[in-house]
Amino acid sequence: MLSDDQARALRLRSLLLATPVARSSSTDDAPAAGTPESHQAHLTPAGVVEWFGAMQAQDVASGHWSFGVRLPGSTDADIERATAERQIVRTWPMRGTIHFVPPADVTWMLQLTGIRMLRGLDRRWSILDTDRVTVLAAAEAIGDILSDPGHVSSEDPEPDGSARARNGTANPLTRAQILASLQQRGIDASGQRGYHYLWYACQTGVAVIGPQRGKEQTFALAADWLPPQRDLTRDEALRTLAERFFRSHGPAPAADFTGWTGLTASDTKAAVAALGSELTSVSVGDREMLCPTTALDVPGWQQGVRRAAPPLVLPGFDEFLLGYKDRTLAADAETMAAVIPGGNGVFRNTIVVGGRVAATWTRKVRAKRIDVEVHTLSDWRPSAAAQRRLAKAFDRFGEFLGRPASVSYT
Repeated sequence: MLSDDQARALRLRSLLLATPVARSSSTDDAPAAGTPESHQAHLTPAGVVEWFGAMQAQDVASGHWSFGVRLPGSTDADIERATAERQIVRTWPMRGTIHFVPPADVTWMLQLTGIRMLRGLDRRWSILDTDRVTVLAAAEAIGDILSDPGHVSSEDPEPDGSARARNGTANPLTRAQILASLQQRGIDASGQRGYHYLWYACQTGVAVIGPQRGKEQTFALAADWLPPQRDLTRDEALRTLAERFFRSHGPAPAADFTGWTGLTASDTKAAVAALGSELTSVSVGDREMLCPTTALDVPGWQQGVRRAAPPLVLPGFDEFLLGYKDRTLAADAETMAAVIPGGNGVFRNTIVVGGRVAATWTRKVRAKRIDVEVHTLSDWRPSAAAQRRLAKAFDRFGEFLGRPASVSYT
């Protein structure tokens, strides 16, 4: 049986949010393959996404900082560059929610989990005053628009678009550009219809979300933008996704995998069975959870979360909370009500101390500085030493965005 604190220590390591345990240079003391410690030695944005399998990315700034908090020394520009260089990609792989995913895994993920979002769309189409024929025509048109080298984007260094035509890859186009082209083709993309057509094109593998262009979202032709796709059977895909989930979120209840993927309980049961002895069932209080067997072999977690561990300054849409249906290890009900005010699905940024949410925070990014306001929760009242540690954590956030951060408390 694990204590709650031991489970938190294991989970922070799985989430790549814990400081790696110091080790000697002995080969015998090398971390086991497949553990967070073996992975952290060569982390890149692509490596982080590969570890998780999928990372929440509906909010771009939040998604970028999810990388920053796991990649010491990285900057927002580094994550933008990784997206532009196609090391990572955003799309809707599961639950109708945007995630970062490994570019080579888009197709099998859509076939496994994304396809579930295509069921029962008739009611949505009725609300949008559209129909299947129009949606299919719009998706096909989006593919044509994105593959047409005659379209010139601001990213093309030559005004006639010839650079784009020469390299054989269509540059991403903004949402506005695509929707305007749909209108020109006689497809009404006004209101919410246009974004639904783009969503459907991504959901069916026609397009993916491209790099941000300023504050504008872009889309790219999947066939051009993505590398050769991994070809997995459904059973292989299910096993792969489960392996990635539990190694990056464990210990976690099996039901959390169901909630994370949007798959069925039967799928989860099959995935856990396929992993066999690679997973170990552990009791955390009165809850049964699953954890990679190799994770239990790595020393350090038995003592729980170190009291002197630095606080974590996390974005609102981070896997620390959104990766779980059962969030009791991270926060009580009162705290979660403050993190998701009104239960509206919009998560506030959090400060995590000892593996539990202790505060929320807001930011105002100005031209030359960032103003951060910390809102303490429950009975957490940071001491002077804790405030110094927190200031250091926000210094790192400031470095990520390229400007100093000042912190105040409420």
